[in-house]
Amino acid sequence: MPSPLPGMDPYLEHPRSWPNFHHRLITAIAIHLGPQLRPKYRVVVEEAIYQTAQSESLLVGIPDVAVQKAALAGREPLTTLDPGVAVAQPIQVELPKATVIRQGYLEIRDIATGEVVTALEVLSPTNKRPGEGRLTYATKRQTILASATNFVEIDLLRQWSPLIEIPVELASHYRILVSASAQRPRASLYAFNLQDPIPAFPLPLGEGDTEPIVNLKTLLDEIYDQSGYDLVINYAEDPVPPLGDRDRAWLENYLK
Repeated sequence: MPSPLPGMDPYLEHPRSWPNFHHRLITAIAIHLGPQLRPKYRVVVEEAIYQTAQSESLLVGIPDVAVQKAALAGREPLTTLDPGVAVAQPIQVELPKATVIRQGYLEIRDIATGEVVTALEVLSPTNKRPGEGRLTYATKRQTILASATNFVEIDLLRQWSPLIEIPVELASHYRILVSASAQRPRASLYAFNLQDPIPAFPLPLGEGDTEPIVNLKTLLDEIYDQSGYDLVINYAEDPVPPLGDRDRAWLENYLK
């Protein structure tokens, strides 16, 4: 069974659904492109490693601050080890826990030279959420855009600010950026909303090559069916992250 929505299904953005969907989408795109690119190119699923913390702040939390203050108030703030040497009493704090996240992306490589002709990324929360993960990804992204490698970036997450700056009047829920190296600094941006079909797009390759068309909606529906999302998604509930009033009203009416 395919998703009941005409384009991106916002219920797939839920933190419980997204990791599986992201992994399967990367794999599905690779499987879809592989036969079309033979024998000149091959598709490789690579893995990027991002280290993030629970918070940008050094001190995530101070456990039971009220108890700490009460304990300090009832005792001397300093301890004397030797005459004239005073040691302050510390407050116990919790530091952010580093989390290592492994995230797949695609590379289209020339068989003869091994050169990476095109890089394709499907953004995840790690790439968009403010913090170290976003900075790491932005650096990688800029390195690709400064090279001779074509670049495709698929953003199917409504939450957090986009990585590409666009005019307010062109703001959208979702975006697909296609940057052919030969056309830089110009690039093609496919901006679409919850109500819209997901636009199919051509995958840039080497000069003179036929560009295969990537139809994400077809792949999304296959993943939706294979993963049994129809068995676990409750469309009577609000999606996470939540929709604005106008979009929620549209969704409720559409699902009826």
